[in-house]
Amino acid sequence: MASDFRLKEQLPNLTDRIVKSYAEIGHMNHLGHVALPSYDTVISIAEDLKDVIYPGYRRREGLHLGNITYHVGDLIDGLHDKLTTQIARVLRHAADVQTEETQEPDPPTDYEAKGQAIAIAFLDRIPEIRTLLATDVQAAFQGDPACKNIDEVIFCYPGLEAVTIYRLAHELLDLGTPFIPRMLSEWAHKETGIDIHPGATIGNYFFIDHGTGVVIGETCKIGNHVKLYQGVTLGALSFDTDADGNLLRTAKRHPTLEDHVVIYANATVLGGKTIIGHNSVIGSSVWLTQSVEPHTTVLLEKPGLRMRDDKPDELSPEANYQI
Repeated sequence: MASDFRLKEQLPNLTDRIVKSYAEIGHMNHLGHVALPSYDTVISIAEDLKDVIYPGYRRREGLHLGNITYHVGDLIDGLHDKLTTQIARVLRHAADVQTEETQEPDPPTDYEAKGQAIAIAFLDRIPEIRTLLATDVQAAFQGDPACKNIDEVIFCYPGLEAVTIYRLAHELLDLGTPFIPRMLSEWAHKETGIDIHPGATIGNYFFIDHGTGVVIGETCKIGNHVKLYQGVTLGALSFDTDADGNLLRTAKRHPTLEDHVVIYANATVLGGKTIIGHNSVIGSSVWLTQSVEPHTTVLLEKPGLRMRDDKPDELSPEANYQI
């Protein structure tokens, strides 16, 4: 059946209705304002950074000591330019939003210069970020008996992928970069199924095994040598509000994990006052909203299993149940 082109006569009216909704629902469009960061460029920055941090594992093959300086120098030069532009955009956007909220004009600011300063400071931290990530790689290798070598961790482990992006995003956030850190962490969330807020504080030798479904909230504090399994949630128990009912966004809402803590699959630990003491183990499927002393193991009581024998029973037509 051929299309009825007469029906297309409705489209101009539909277009008018959609455009009208842009004025009526103003918070769902970004029109006539300063430029937002480019999503594609931010992701390309992440890919370039991974190339710098893990040379030879990513896009460029055939690297050796004779050409690595040129390769990294070219990446760093490009990262400087892209970061400067994108950070300048988010700084300008943040100022624009602040102006709308306060109705006070934004003082003249050279956002490009501020963006470049943050970009340079961030790039300067890459050696330290690599040192920290090296402990995470080692933790994964030492913590998973199925892992055969370090290369397998870097190539294959979604936990390391998510932690890599977290550590980069956290540094940008620490330097005062709005917006971009969250863009990076949500991209990693989409890619790995692991949701780590860039505001969380995480120590060295951090390992997420398997990883899918892990959630780490913004105000979490995680010590050194901590291991999480899939489905673990480190979340908020409740949200404090002010007298007008607005969320208090700076309150500590998520738990603290001290050094050498292990949390097994699908456990949930909630609350900003909840502290898991060092060298503790939280078992699978535990729901925990209170602090735990160091060297404590928290387990659910062993559930009962019901097993049914489905083989034919000559003596009875009924199924035989075993408890």
